[in-house]
Amino acid sequence: MGKTYFASDFHLGVDGRLSSAERERQLVRWLDTIRHDADAIYLVGDIFDFWFEYKTAVPRGYVRLLGKLAELRDAGIVLHLFTGNHDMWMFDYLQKELDAPIYREPVIHKIGGKTFFIGHGDGLGPGDHGYKLLKKVFANRFCQWLFARLHPNFGIGLANFFSGKSREANHSEDVFLGPDKEWLLQYSTRKSAQLPDVDYFVFGHRHLPINYLLPNGHTRYINLGEWVHFNSYAVFDGQELKLAFFEHPEGRAVEG
Repeated sequence: MGKTYFASDFHLGVDGRLSSAERERQLVRWLDTIRHDADAIYLVGDIFDFWFEYKTAVPRGYVRLLGKLAELRDAGIVLHLFTGNHDMWMFDYLQKELDAPIYREPVIHKIGGKTFFIGHGDGLGPGDHGYKLLKKVFANRFCQWLFARLHPNFGIGLANFFSGKSREANHSEDVFLGPDKEWLLQYSTRKSAQLPDVDYFVFGHRHLPINYLLPNGHTRYINLGEWVHFNSYAVFDGQELKLAFFEHPEGRAVEG
């Protein structure tokens, strides 16, 4: 059995520790290093900082990453794509081009005898009622139809502006808030009582690499972190799921 890799929150289109273009090249290097032993790759949302598929147009850029993913899929590596809160307007373009399913809600998958609960993580857990309402608006087909009526030059520019405002409002993402305030950890704890067979809850969205043992003593909450600063990902070797860092020797995960 080969390995299964998980990564999320590339946020291509916005600069971070590296420029977006440099980060895209870094992601391609990472994919080249894992292709020799990867059976499957899960990209768990916010691949792009913004994405909207018009009927005959998609946002320009990202050809290196998309080309590499197509190459890996053609080589037999299974791809799984999730929408995030920044790229929820994926429709069928990437699904067709990459021969990969697109998940809009969390899924439960069996991998190597372990049970994984996998999702981007946005809109889960307690609170954040404003965003949960906004997500329903964004997911509404009529609202999507209205946005598609905007010319891409205006629509994509407008969305990029508000995406930047969203990032400015989340400036303390690298601080672990504790188990009583980490909403995805709380969600995983409650969900593990309902789904005791789950071995790993795997999420993105939080932007902080976390590997935390839940109160039941055997299930772990894994947050994949992000690639704007951390270059973090998770790898399952058939026995254990671990967080790792690519070209970032100072990278550290919150352990618990």
